[in-house]
Amino acid sequence: SLPSDVIILIITHLSLTDLISLTQVSRKLHRLVHDFGWKNVLHTLHRPSKSLTKSISLWSSLAQVKYHTLSDRSWEKQRFVARPLSRPWRGKLQPLLSINESRLFVAAGHTLYSYVFTPSAHDGTTPGISFEASYQFSLQDEPRNDITSLACVPDGGSDRTLFIGFELGELQRVHLPHCKPGQLDVPVESSFRTSFYYHNGELVEALAVSGDTLLSMSTNGKAGLLGFSSPIPSIPHMIDLDTRAWSALLSTSASTPFAAFGTSSDTPLAVHYITPTSISPTPSFTLHASHHQCDADSERPSAVYGIASASPASPWGASDQILVSGWFDGLVRVHDMRVSHAPTLTFADPWSFEPIYAVACGGGGGAHIAAGSARHSVVAFWDVRAASRGWSVHAPGNDVSPVYSIILESSRLFGATQSRPFVYDFGPAVRPETYPSLPHTRGDDGLRFKKGWDHVGFYVTKYDH
Repeated sequence: SLPSDVIILIITHLSLTDLISLTQVSRKLHRLVHDFGWKNVLHTLHRPSKSLTKSISLWSSLAQVKYHTLSDRSWEKQRFVARPLSRPWRGKLQPLLSINESRLFVAAGHTLYSYVFTPSAHDGTTPGISFEASYQFSLQDEPRNDITSLACVPDGGSDRTLFIGFELGELQRVHLPHCKPGQLDVPVESSFRTSFYYHNGELVEALAVSGDTLLSMSTNGKAGLLGFSSPIPSIPHMIDLDTRAWSALLSTSASTPFAAFGTSSDTPLAVHYITPTSISPTPSFTLHASHHQCDADSERPSAVYGIASASPASPWGASDQILVSGWFDGLVRVHDMRVSHAPTLTFADPWSFEPIYAVACGGGGGAHIAAGSARHSVVAFWDVRAASRGWSVHAPGNDVSPVYSIILESSRLFGATQSRPFVYDFGPAVRPETYPSLPHTRGDDGLRFKKGWDHVGFYVTKYDH
């Protein structure tokens, strides 16, 4: 007998379980929950995921709530599908990953592989990924020039445009040509590339994009800040870190915009404030490895190989002031720059003493940190809500390789070893056709079928910390 507007106000305070129960009381309540309840729940289930963006726009509110809830539950139970995205490459390569709302890009050697996200119009069905094409960047009349850094243009730009750094020091803005589905070794002619040469032949180690600004960094610590909003990019502002450099992160949306650099030095994690056109030539401050070292005159030399920002859905809150970094000593450190220059949290896999090559944030509840190890294709996971209970898993095929690059979303982790790219999918309703089929090849590539194999996931070794 209550008016509908009163019931709607009550619905906004109900839990997910209560809403499910309420839908079974009467048709009227079922309709009100359908029209208002599930939309309200979605406000508390913010799960950033570029590979799901196109599909979620087609789903009902209930389907979105169901997908995110089941994915979060799979994270809690460490239940996922492990799947390689290709057969092994020839040789031992150092691959890179980048992603936008349309595609996953995998760079290995001088080849770029493109995977397209195929939208799912069916409520709650995991969207698929299909192989689109491979592109060649070392043409016959050119010396071999491997891809060493990769970054997509931010969402809103062209979904086929990337920034690519090369071994011989060239930086290019590339618009990939259209091709037939599944086409191999498509040459990328010069007409599809805009080249920049301000790193003077030094290997381009890292690229980072934020807003309409690109940060590039060479292996010897030459860093350049470049605005690319205009058709003709501005001249970059250059600084010299004067040390071996490994990783970089750019944040133009922070209250005080900054760039963070991971290097091999006495101060391996340094933050430089930036303006729209320039970058501070000296560190604005450094982030330390421990509270003890904050009081010391200098730190023991180390290296930071990976830097990531916290997920917008993280329990910490959506703050650009939280940095997660992977270190040579095998530790993952979390710095909250609003509080201290010392780490606020530190994570480690006690069974592994290898350096951390890559880090990423996201996962169930936006509360997970993932770290790619330097050996045995191990990816370690921690839930910051239960920081003492971590777990690790080997990539499909159990390569001895590092995990060089990872991307963590709400229900998927994409990674790459020296042999191939792979995915861990925590979403519901993963089917054989969700991912590219793997053509049969001669020889053993290390893949093992899990017990009761359903043509979807492969066996991987997993252990708790």
